[in-house]
Amino acid sequence: MTTVLLVIHVLLALGLVGSVLLQRSEGGALGIGGGGGGGGGLMSGRASANLLTRITAVLAALFMLTSLSLTWLAANERKPKSIMEGVTAPVEAPVQPSGPSVPVGD
Repeated sequence: MTTVLLVIHVLLALGLVGSVLLQRSEGGALGIGGGGGGGGGLMSGRASANLLTRITAVLAALFMLTSLSLTWLAANERKPKSIMEGVTAPVEAPVQPSGPSVPVGD
């Protein structure tokens, strides 16, 4: 599930970058782009600008939704139930004395 959601997240990120780069520049961004000129360009006109704005908004909302979902999945996968979970006491056989520990006189 996480892998599928991660792939969708990456595709949304690429789509979001593409939709932002296709939009027409509106103010002096270093004088580059199609901000003030009258040449047509790939996508020009008010309708395409509105469409790109809506596509960008939808992609941004979906991107945020997948970000939150991935965060929730990651938090729930690693949440420990208890500090002592997985800790087991070592089981040892009782030690049998091999002989007297104190020297015995002859």
